[in-house]
Amino acid sequence: MRQVEWNGVYPAVTTKFKANGELDIPTFLKNIEFQVKAGIDGVVIGGSLGESSTITHDERLELAKAVLESVGAKIDVILNVAEGATHNAIELIQRASEIGVHGIMLLPPMMYKPTDEEVLEYFISIAQSTQLPIMIYNNPVDYKIEVTIEMFGQLKEIENINAVKESTRDISNVTRMKNHFGDRFKILCGVDTLAMEELLMGADGWVAGLVDAFPAETVAVYRLVKAGRIDEALKIYRWFLPILELDISPQLVQNIKLAEVITGIGTEHVRAPRQALKGDERLRVLAILEKGLATRPQLPDYLNI
Repeated sequence: MRQVEWNGVYPAVTTKFKANGELDIPTFLKNIEFQVKAGIDGVVIGGSLGESSTITHDERLELAKAVLESVGAKIDVILNVAEGATHNAIELIQRASEIGVHGIMLLPPMMYKPTDEEVLEYFISIAQSTQLPIMIYNNPVDYKIEVTIEMFGQLKEIENINAVKESTRDISNVTRMKNHFGDRFKILCGVDTLAMEELLMGADGWVAGLVDAFPAETVAVYRLVKAGRIDEALKIYRWFLPILELDISPQLVQNIKLAEVITGIGTEHVRAPRQALKGDERLRVLAILEKGLATRPQLPDYLNI
């Protein structure tokens, strides 16, 4: 079993579709190849950006298998699990384990506002059903369920719950987690617009969105920060921020897929009920992207620092 370190940049990759709605595996893998060349450390498949709510278990496993066969020896391949029933999550994770997935990103129970006790039992039952390492996704802003410090205090006893995707939008939560648990949980920022700030506060990694279109710039920011070259990272990050803000939108999938088109490593096809951007909103997003491309910074040799 591959040892997942939960360090570095983990793109939350988009799911590529053909115009008829079928999976587009060649285009999906083209994007993955660009990510790997830029120096990413792993990918998260079938997350919110991967249009999790519209793809089947079979499809997300097909995507994972394609990545495992293509670059699985080079990067961590993490499958997102967002289910409403414990047994459905366990079944999906068992199938993921059978094809060789390296780890799991696990959301609280979906489609129902559970109690803290129910969330904990869900996480613990699933973790005990598998040997795969697990990263908990803590996003109370979008999913209305917070995994609190007290809850993590109970989860720390579960050996294969190793990390958290920190999306509370509260930068102080990085320090709060470090103060309570030291290095027991790896912390990966899950909000593009707070990434450099959370890395400076000690976050171990970045589950990124706009990396799907701008992989080199994303990895450069991460590696420069970790190398202590803050001024260089900040210059890139300040250029990047107007683009990164496209991640904190209800249309983040459409925004980022349009960005992938602009940078030549994706398509805009989405699954209904989503629709591609149009009208004034499309023009607004295009203007942000085009300005960014026109002023794209020269990157240092970040892969060798």
